[in-house]
Amino acid sequence: MKFDSNLPKLAVLQEVQTYVEAAGYRIVDHDFTRPWGGFFVLDESQTGKFVSQYFPQLSLDDIQITQKLSPKFLVVAPNQRLSWQYHFRRAEIWTVVHGPIGVAISSTDVQGDYGVYQEGEVIELPTGKRHRLIGLDQWGLVAEIWQHTDLAHPSDESDIVRLQDDFGR
Repeated sequence: MKFDSNLPKLAVLQEVQTYVEAAGYRIVDHDFTRPWGGFFVLDESQTGKFVSQYFPQLSLDDIQITQKLSPKFLVVAPNQRLSWQYHFRRAEIWTVVHGPIGVAISSTDVQGDYGVYQEGEVIELPTGKRHRLIGLDQWGLVAEIWQHTDLAHPSDESDIVRLQDDFGR
């Protein structure tokens, strides 16, 4: 997939949706209203296939903290940033599907410089690790696995501690 950086957000998200469905994944939720882009949540029963395709160097046994994993795609617009954030009830593993993308990572609340990650590179974000996904000059697409750390209270969109946000959330 190669997105023109001038494509409108809806056109890019529809192209990603077509790509995801053509690959045989079932989308169970999506959000096209995020100011930085959007995301697609996949059917958790397809986690094994998702891990094999986007994280071939890892096995399900390697990445299961509990027995619950959630696959997702993040789409980040050029020159946009998700919030500087961390989570209490999940760790995350990302693979760059289309990039490059920027990612800032820190063990403290202070955001430093970001690293540039190319297609195929993997980023591991343990629970509590501060992080921010950054769109560079083109649309970015990231395959993401949520590794839930509390099976009795799985992570969700409310499990985001925002330290800084360009959109005032």
